[in-house]
Amino acid sequence: MEEWYHYLLLIVVGFAVGFINTVAGGGSLLSLPVLIFLGLPPAVANGTNRVAIVVQTAMATAGFKSKGVSTFPFNMYLGISALFGAIIGARIAVDVDGEAFNRILAIVMLSVVLIIIFKPKIKATDLEERLTGKHLWLGIVVFFFFGIYGGFINAGLGFLMLLFLNFVNRMTLVRANATKVVVVFTYMLSALVVFVLNDKVIWFVGFILAIGNGSGAWVASRFSVKKGDGFIKTFLVIMVTIMAIKLWFFT
Repeated sequence: MEEWYHYLLLIVVGFAVGFINTVAGGGSLLSLPVLIFLGLPPAVANGTNRVAIVVQTAMATAGFKSKGVSTFPFNMYLGISALFGAIIGARIAVDVDGEAFNRILAIVMLSVVLIIIFKPKIKATDLEERLTGKHLWLGIVVFFFFGIYGGFINAGLGFLMLLFLNFVNRMTLVRANATKVVVVFTYMLSALVVFVLNDKVIWFVGFILAIGNGSGAWVASRFSVKKGDGFIKTFLVIMVTIMAIKLWFFT
């Protein structure tokens, strides 16, 4: 990365990734290939990307909070569970066939689209959030496994988090997004530490990317609260479809 425009590219890409990750998910499927294209080894690109995600989720959390949207302490219960999972995921060193992995992920994402489109409408009387008891414990268990995947690669996980929080915990998509960014910020810290200890982070590149990620996340968090669930649902369907097609046909 010797050319000045490489850094400008990172900021522009980072803004798009920060916006996408905050409203839906899957932004790392854009930033990781760009980092590798610019010359970073895959493991280093994976680790460096975590710097930007930490900044991105911190900015998104601040943006949601500035609009009065917070799910504390529920978000911290899930975040701490995912944190321990992320430590495991970040330490996994297993060779996985890239094409097979991408196609499995594509199938998962297309399934997400079908669920979003065809899920039964929830009556207004059923919209009460379920954040305690068995639904809390189910979330803690599931988010531990989300954390393992998040620590390993993270790409596309935001989609699954939103679906779980919307369907199981009966959160609106706006509040589910506000919960998601806190959870990701929490477990991403532990994953980043693992990558740093294994010398897989280029800090300067990570902070340049973070300028874009953080800006995009701030704009997206405040914009999505203003636009509401309809905007998020539409954006989510579009992004999942694009990512699935990209993974299936252009790997």
